[in-house]
Amino acid sequence: MTELSRREAMISAAAVGALALSAGAAAADAAPAGAVWDLTDLYPNDTAWAAERNAVMARLPEITAYKGRLGEGAGTLRAMLQLQSDLALKVYRLFTYAGLKGDEDLRVAPNQERRQQAVDLFTSFGEASSWVNPELLALGAPKVQSYLAADPGLAKFRFQLEDVVRQAPHTLSPEGEALLASTAAPLAGPGDIRVQLVSSDMPRPTVTLSDGRKLRLDDQGYTLGRTAPARADRKLVFDQFWASYKSFESSLGASLASQTKGEMFQAKARKYPSALASALSGPNIPEGVYRSLVAEANKGLPVLHRYFELRRRMLSLPEIAYYDIYPPLVSLDRSFTLDEMRSLTLAAIKPLGPDYGAQFAKATANKWMDPRPRPGKQSGAYMSGSAYDVHPYLLLNLSDKYDGLTTYAHEWGHAMHTLLANKAQPFETAGYPTFTAEIASTCHELLLANYMLGQAKTKQEKLFYLGQMMENYRGTFYRQAMFAEFQLAVHDLAEKGEGLSGEKMTTVNLDLLKKYHGPKFVMDPAYGIEWAYIQHYFYGFYVFQYATSITAANYFADKVMRGTANDRENYLSVLRAGGSDYGYNILKKAGLDMATATPYQTIIRSFSDVLDQAEKLLA
Repeated sequence: MTELSRREAMISAAAVGALALSAGAAAADAAPAGAVWDLTDLYPNDTAWAAERNAVMARLPEITAYKGRLGEGAGTLRAMLQLQSDLALKVYRLFTYAGLKGDEDLRVAPNQERRQQAVDLFTSFGEASSWVNPELLALGAPKVQSYLAADPGLAKFRFQLEDVVRQAPHTLSPEGEALLASTAAPLAGPGDIRVQLVSSDMPRPTVTLSDGRKLRLDDQGYTLGRTAPARADRKLVFDQFWASYKSFESSLGASLASQTKGEMFQAKARKYPSALASALSGPNIPEGVYRSLVAEANKGLPVLHRYFELRRRMLSLPEIAYYDIYPPLVSLDRSFTLDEMRSLTLAAIKPLGPDYGAQFAKATANKWMDPRPRPGKQSGAYMSGSAYDVHPYLLLNLSDKYDGLTTYAHEWGHAMHTLLANKAQPFETAGYPTFTAEIASTCHELLLANYMLGQAKTKQEKLFYLGQMMENYRGTFYRQAMFAEFQLAVHDLAEKGEGLSGEKMTTVNLDLLKKYHGPKFVMDPAYGIEWAYIQHYFYGFYVFQYATSITAANYFADKVMRGTANDRENYLSVLRAGGSDYGYNILKKAGLDMATATPYQTIIRSFSDVLDQAEKLLA
């Protein structure tokens, strides 16, 4: 059974911190008074939603009625799976409406209550279906295969059924599964504690910048202050912000150590040799993917160090320090209206073919998007594609600058992925895995950057777009690979029986910061505490997939721009595959083996090529 998109859930949870707009961002076309998307495509009104929810809730016992009967034959199994699928379709649609309606205005209590009702329904659906996998495992692989051979109607459930059987060695008895499920809340404790500390309990300093502005250095204030034009201001922001984390190093270290031990416990309970093996087993990603990413990122560090030297030159600095990473290399005084964002993105994705462009044009002409910020609206940006029988929706908070344009292109990349997968796949295999979820969106960004670079008329414009591309390689490939290496190092220490502490984590992270940024880089040891700022470490081993996604997107974007119609079709086949196979397998079928060195060497060469262009302009 498909599940609520993990990517959507993560983006929704992280939206405020990860994609928040700066307070002063103004839109060229003013923010509307209310949401501009049309949710009546989901339900005509709240009353209709409530009626559907009640009807679905009343039908959940129908799933339970099949308990103990799957051995009756293939027809019984098919009937149960179809019922489960039909109800899941409705549950996701209900969940989508409630989430979107709630995000329109977080201050409206009835909408937040409806969201909780949707969560409760989702939980109840999970409970009603919890017996299915253990009973399938009790049937055994030979029986399941005989059912598949006997009943063609089971074909669309094949991937689901074979995936359950694949994980049989790591599935416990019904009693064991129930017991392990009950540990979910306590095992979430370390992450909850970390959020509470960072959000409310840690004292945050306030600094006065050189222009007289006062800035409170919570996490959002830091993201604003680290781009300050004055170098002394940036250093002040870094010194004070990281000092606030350093004062809680022991507590935050204990929290991450507990998170690590919890992941080790889960792996041991399911008979995996390590937490990494456990995390990669569900999506069936070979460990070689993770190891190859880290190894090749390390081999490609000279290219990253070359970028830092270029950054130093462009900013006219005597030496480059960690607080010099974030200010833009070149400013671009250009604004974009929504119409321009649409037309520029449409032009940029032209290499994806006329059919793709026509579908994009048709989709973006509809009221599927709520684009501008307003009081009470959820911050950030996400694409909600869980309403399979309707269409995607996009919540955006666009500025009128280039970051707004790239966010527009990015999220519509997710939407196009969803549209193509939903058209090609039945509901049961349409939901794509996290491993491929960021490829279409990142490909859109890469195509856009290349298009804008090609249209640039001045040296400054060209350097701006090249700078954006270089920062994308640094921040999404190298930085996420560094995070993956840190996470693996902490787990390796724990699994060897060494004690973990915040101080030891800071030492590990500082060594990585020095290695990734190079010998000419000024790295204050106080900044080693940065690990405590990265909330992703409390989500298990998934952060590496940002790096693998940009790697795959870079590969396909290059093929699409430079290759043939067959290369384009090969890429689109990845999007159409949805969740019909494991993400790693989908990419491998398209000629991209993410467990080998080749994809990572390709993206590093692309980074080097962009550096060549920038250096030539500066020569």
